[in-house]
Amino acid sequence: MTHPWPSRRSFLKTTSAAAAAVTLVPRHVLGQGQTPPSGKLNVAGIGIGGMGAGDVASCAQAGENIVALCDPDRNYLAAAAKKYPSARIHSDFRKMLETQKDIDVVLIATPDHVHAVATAMAMQLGKHVHCQKPLTHSVYEARQIGKLARETKVATQMGNFGQAGEEARRVAEMIWAGAIGTLKEVHAWSNRNPDISQRGAPRPKETPPCPSHLDWDLWVGPAPVRPYHPCYHPFAWRGWWDFGTGVLGDIGCHELSAIFKAMKIGHPVSIEACSTNWQRPKEISEETAPLASITHYKFAASETHGPLSIFWYDGGMRPPRPDVLDPDAEFAINDGTMYVGDKGIMLRDRLIPESKRREFGRPPQKLERSPGHWKEFLDACRGGRPAGSNFADHAAHLAEVVLLGNIAIRMNQKLEWDPVAMKFPNCPEADALVNPPYRQGYSL
Repeated sequence: MTHPWPSRRSFLKTTSAAAAAVTLVPRHVLGQGQTPPSGKLNVAGIGIGGMGAGDVASCAQAGENIVALCDPDRNYLAAAAKKYPSARIHSDFRKMLETQKDIDVVLIATPDHVHAVATAMAMQLGKHVHCQKPLTHSVYEARQIGKLARETKVATQMGNFGQAGEEARRVAEMIWAGAIGTLKEVHAWSNRNPDISQRGAPRPKETPPCPSHLDWDLWVGPAPVRPYHPCYHPFAWRGWWDFGTGVLGDIGCHELSAIFKAMKIGHPVSIEACSTNWQRPKEISEETAPLASITHYKFAASETHGPLSIFWYDGGMRPPRPDVLDPDAEFAINDGTMYVGDKGIMLRDRLIPESKRREFGRPPQKLERSPGHWKEFLDACRGGRPAGSNFADHAAHLAEVVLLGNIAIRMNQKLEWDPVAMKFPNCPEADALVNPPYRQGYSL
């Protein structure tokens, strides 16, 4: 078996001289500012409540300049402006990117439906981009953002922070070392409850007034227009199909990242799902993600793996407890991933049972360890090697496959996938969900 990470690093070694040369050129390669890449980066945040506030703080703590803050919610802007008084304030990211020329790096932590539009605009202007997961709202957007990343060659990183951790590397090294034999199945789950993201609900009929601090039209952005309601904002948007991607979109890019990298997983041949929405009226199933779902992706054999099934569970659903798990060991409490081979099972990066883990020991180290998610990205912005969850060769493809599962959930039937045509040969009506239209004024 070829090991995808080492081969990628071998390639990067051949380009190290070119990467070093980048650090000597003027900063116009990083945007329109004046400071060379060896100095501080000028960072802008789009979507600065919740995760966005943390992303901006991470860059500030790393010593970068926070020069712009953008959000349609003025309460978020006011709080951030106190922390970063020198930053310029914006409510519309399009105007910010068009008018503020000193930006090198853009951090995007909006609701999912804005991710791709903001990301594409920033990349087309030569800005480096960190975008929260899932990278995009639709399958088509993911394909296009990956293509754009390869064309623009800006530094990129998706916000699935675990990709930089020890676990992701040890999963790969354990499987490569034969700890579970030939990989047959992957089971991943998240038991996120509806209190965090409302699901299985119809669109509200009441239309309360929009708070004065919120520009609702800008918040809706590229999605179809609907009246304001507090069930969408703040942070209640994730379960609504027009704005979010449900639990699968939220957590799938975390739990499946390690195995996609380790085995260079490509496109599925089919996706099938069942959910609590299957008997719900369309006013519910077409509005929100289900309370619980199970999704099955099938992959054909490739150069790096045999025929493979990946299962996703959410809303309290989970795989059966493995018979070989020690009786007193915990299983499937919240989020988790299980790797099943023909000779063994791993829960995350640990062989089970414990006796087998001790017998196998530690696998040979094949991968370099990460300096950290943010340092990976900021180093890449200065001309270093691509970050671990860059859009060009990891994040966009991972997001595309994850989001195919949501189409299967919504169609409630097995879907065959043609990745070249980006269509479902056995279900043409599902094709409309691959690339939903944008509202006028927004586009890739």
